[in-house]
Amino acid sequence: MLNEELNALLAEDESSAPESRLVRALSERGTVSASELSRLTGLARSTISMALAELRRAGVVIETAPGETARGVGRPALAYALNPQAGTCLGVHLSLKDIRLMVADVSHSVISEKTIPLGLDYTPEAAVNAARRALRETYAEKGLSLRTLIGAGISFSGPVAPDGRIQRASIVPTWAGVNIRDVFEPALQLPIFADNESNCSALAEMTWGAAIGEEDFVFYTVDVGVGGAIVARGRVLTGVAGGAGEFGHMTIDPEGDLCRCGNRGCLELTASFSPALAVASRSLGRTVEIEEFVQLALGGHSGFARLIEDTGLKAGRGLGMVGAALNPGLVLVGGRGAVAGEMLLAPLRRAYERHTLVKSADVPEGQRTRILLSRFAANNALMGAVALVLRRQGRLG
Repeated sequence: MLNEELNALLAEDESSAPESRLVRALSERGTVSASELSRLTGLARSTISMALAELRRAGVVIETAPGETARGVGRPALAYALNPQAGTCLGVHLSLKDIRLMVADVSHSVISEKTIPLGLDYTPEAAVNAARRALRETYAEKGLSLRTLIGAGISFSGPVAPDGRIQRASIVPTWAGVNIRDVFEPALQLPIFADNESNCSALAEMTWGAAIGEEDFVFYTVDVGVGGAIVARGRVLTGVAGGAGEFGHMTIDPEGDLCRCGNRGCLELTASFSPALAVASRSLGRTVEIEEFVQLALGGHSGFARLIEDTGLKAGRGLGMVGAALNPGLVLVGGRGAVAGEMLLAPLRRAYERHTLVKSADVPEGQRTRILLSRFAANNALMGAVALVLRRQGRLG
């Protein structure tokens, strides 16, 4: 079967046969031209031509719509993608009150997306049962075989150790200490890939968003919490225990308020949208969620706009500490707060410039840190869960 051949090629070592290297590049990037494949793999054009011919004969790779135009006159360059019939993958995001599922094929086309409400403090068993049921229903509705699945990616709102154990679970306490592989692998009978939501968001930006082609950058999440991810040489850094990039839990004031993580004075206590939402809720006499809050500010509510500016200044100060440590060339700001756009980004940039070590005036333009909005806000962690499978990152076991 096609998916068996694809799985075998994806499982081979990165330094293996040209066919495997091309398949991995196409799995990561989607539709790619031959010249881009040469740049990504380091293979000679003649080697790529022969390997692509073999992969097309096997049905693993297809020729698709031109992806780039040749210089000068002449026909556009050919582009290639994995055959969508060769495999599908599942992405699951475990969030506060629900789980979200996305099914995509290996050519990067999204087939289905669903949200399943489960309520607060749902159990791992409830999540797995809901995911398995929704997966079967989706494949039946779309006329797909479950045998085409090549893996499942799991995104979680908290640190995930390299072996799949959830280190901290303050958002979903019932998952503390749970091993994602032990929960999902027996139920789904698939290779399981897992990481925290900020790392997955960074992968989504690398695969489809504002970080395509970027090998080194920082992802900075500003939401009801503060988080992030560090990408170096095209790989997300997880740290020895899965705690890399947890910017929100840098201690700003050791005598400050108690954080949900158990430490005091963490950055996210002041630099997230939670304090602003508390003020907004008191002002309106009802609970205000972040999406409504941002829309009211963008719609002309001057008080809420000021709260977003305050949040941006505090988030930028925290990001300045990250800048002093990493001096990144690119920072992508994500999370639901990023929907505020320049209302958040402008004060964040000012605060970053004030508090980081290397100032823009000190260096030429090419050495300055660019701070941009991420492309996705509503479903970046879910898309990143799919990217875990396509990029073979976060593999458990």
